[in-house]
Amino acid sequence: MTEFEPVIGLEVHAQVLTKSKMFCGCSAEAFGAPPNTHVCPTCMGMPGALPVMNQAAVEATILTALALNCAIPEYAKFDRKNYMYPDLMKGYQISQYDLPQSRNGWLEITSGSETKRIGIRRVHLEEDTAKLFHDGAGSSLIDMNRAGVPLMEIVSQPDLHSAEDVKQYATALRQILRYVGVCSGDMEKGALRIEPNISLRPRGSSDLSQARTEIKNLNSISAMFRAVEFEIARQEKILRAGGRVEQQTMGWDEARGVTVPQRSKEEAHDYRYFPEPDLPRLHVTREWVNEIHARLPELPDAKRARYTSALALSAYDAGVLTAERAVADYFDAAVEIGAAKNVTPKAIANWLTGEIFANLDGDISTLKIAPAQLVALIARVNDQTISSTQAKTALLEMMATGKDADAVIREKGLAQVSDRAPIQAAALQVIENFPKEVQTYLGGKETVLNFLVGQLMKATQGKANPALAREIMLEKLNAMK
Repeated sequence: MTEFEPVIGLEVHAQVLTKSKMFCGCSAEAFGAPPNTHVCPTCMGMPGALPVMNQAAVEATILTALALNCAIPEYAKFDRKNYMYPDLMKGYQISQYDLPQSRNGWLEITSGSETKRIGIRRVHLEEDTAKLFHDGAGSSLIDMNRAGVPLMEIVSQPDLHSAEDVKQYATALRQILRYVGVCSGDMEKGALRIEPNISLRPRGSSDLSQARTEIKNLNSISAMFRAVEFEIARQEKILRAGGRVEQQTMGWDEARGVTVPQRSKEEAHDYRYFPEPDLPRLHVTREWVNEIHARLPELPDAKRARYTSALALSAYDAGVLTAERAVADYFDAAVEIGAAKNVTPKAIANWLTGEIFANLDGDISTLKIAPAQLVALIARVNDQTISSTQAKTALLEMMATGKDADAVIREKGLAQVSDRAPIQAAALQVIENFPKEVQTYLGGKETVLNFLVGQLMKATQGKANPALAREIMLEKLNAMK
């Protein structure tokens, strides 16, 4: 039987983080606002209202395209994309067609054990539609707050060949959008919508003419993964039975775990594109592009490479620390401060991904201690002011109150005892209290030493310098031989 290969391209719609909408001055804070409160004649499509281009949205789109290795043409223009849906009040959407903001980029992903370069066909700019709410009884309500919010469309080449490829691409792209600061990436709020286009061809073929389906209504990457897996299996079953896959738009029914037909899929000519007559062609100078390029932060792949090479972290640690830009920024600040205090990047990484992540209620923005405070705590472990166990106690208090390490150590009495006299006294008391264990040790079972040292630490309420406690206990025991 013929073996089939999935051919998948992704259309990603990302709401741009701007204060105002794409072509008017209304607030772009659409999610959570009372319905139809962020509207004006322009975004409501009233006759005679004219659009004015949002420069911040244009720059955010160029910044995203640069992060995705795209070429930025000298000229771009906006077009009218005509279709009649209730969520589009004008009867057309202002988008970009033949002269988009960028084209011909790429994004590298790791899928399984393979590194793949996925082509980016274009990153262009358009306006979002309104939002429809269906009551289930045949009526629908419309909220126009979202209408006109700046929206980037990022279109990949059909270079993805499995649900895992799609998952890794979507994850990497979302991470870049959040790093660059152009999109929140909140799929559950509709700020990021990912639409896979899927077809199957005989394995080994390079033909791209097969009918494809597009899946909508995906509100998470995990849902997208399941939907793509199902749709691949559905199309393969049809083809193996000698049937023909219909080119159509599918919805994803999360409850049933199936794709369902919504409508026949449009082609470009169905939209009757023509240049938007109310907006001028956009001239993008090289000076402007260079100025925008200078705003690019260090991107996740570059950070991971630096962490593993220059900072000698493991690939796992580097991946955890770079998953969110805010965490990476916190870590970088701590590393810079720690360099002057002999606190290693590995020690900072261990405390951040270990104790802090384990006890953090929320994301890194809720952490009450600054990078300098974390470094100061680790420094107190290094200079043996406190033990690592005491440091964990101090950290919890610091996270709860925001206090400095030295203040918590002083208030909680956590400082280690390094004076020999009280430790020697405690050691003698332990020897007196545990004669059986002492005789077992003297009889040659040296592992009992750990128990006796533990009792010594307990007798000093954990304040004894652990190394010194062990040294003194050995001295006292050896003196009894």
